[in-house]
Amino acid sequence: VHGGTIEVLRGAETELERGNKRRISVERATAVGRACRLLRSSLTDTQLLSRDQSADKMSGGFRKRKNDSFPHGHRREEKDSINFSSSIMTAFKMFQLELDTRHDKYERLVKLSRDITIESKRTIFLLHRITSASNVEEILTESEVKLDLVRQKIKQVAQELMGEDMHQYHRAISPGLQEYVEAVSFQYFIKTRSLISLDVINKQLIFTEDNKEEEKKPSSDSPNKENNIWNIKVTPVDYLLGVADLTGELMRMCINSVGNGDINTPFELSQFLCQIYDGFSYIGNTGPYEVSKKLYTLKQSLAKVENACYTLKVRGSEIPKHMLADVFSSKTEIIDQEDGLS
Repeated sequence: VHGGTIEVLRGAETELERGNKRRISVERATAVGRACRLLRSSLTDTQLLSRDQSADKMSGGFRKRKNDSFPHGHRREEKDSINFSSSIMTAFKMFQLELDTRHDKYERLVKLSRDITIESKRTIFLLHRITSASNVEEILTESEVKLDLVRQKIKQVAQELMGEDMHQYHRAISPGLQEYVEAVSFQYFIKTRSLISLDVINKQLIFTEDNKEEEKKPSSDSPNKENNIWNIKVTPVDYLLGVADLTGELMRMCINSVGNGDINTPFELSQFLCQIYDGFSYIGNTGPYEVSKKLYTLKQSLAKVENACYTLKVRGSEIPKHMLADVFSSKTEIIDQEDGLS
């Protein structure tokens, strides 16, 4: 009787599976499921256990895992049989050493780039004091000393890149070079009221060995002077990005000069920024992605400077000089809000 019940239960389960596959009606599937539950509840635990054991015997018992047919010590024997002195292992060890050396050099260049960025920002902060200070020459001299320290850091970068392809490490040093271009161009504009060229920047980045280091070396190395020269070239993209960042510093210089009562500087800066904006407009979307992205920030800086010039020209006689900076700061906040909404 119990054997017949088990067969009926199996037949009901099989019919239920077939019903699911053939998408039989919901009523029939529900009735078959209810019958299966009733038959299962009528069996005792011992009968269910004997049924499962018989099913396991018919199906062959537990399944073996994929790797059970292999001996456990097979992989260990493979490791022991590897010949580490073979040509392939020697070649891969050389590749490992080369990659580790390259990664270490990349990290050193990233640290140097951060130092260059920090020192360049300090130089820019120092140059902003010119608008409110009377000793302009002293500030320019101090800024030149700071830029010399920055160039010493760039010299270390050039020494690291000696005999290497610069473009492989360009992403590591690009932020520092852009900040250096911004600082140098800002100082050059304060001195000459013009934009520094890329050739002048690259000429400043040709380094020779110090005299003290030359005295320490033996005289046999002195005729070979070509090995004691290091140089690094700022790429045109880094130059353009540095000049684009310069426009933000010129905008701050404009607002600070107005707050100190200098009315002529904003109009000079406005003309200069218009020329830079025209130059970047010729590039447009044909240049790199970073340049087109900086163009939006450049346009904002130009709008703030032009707004300051408009306020000076139209309402300059109505507003006291000590209140001009507050008026410009409030107007720049309104411009920022409008740009954010647009």
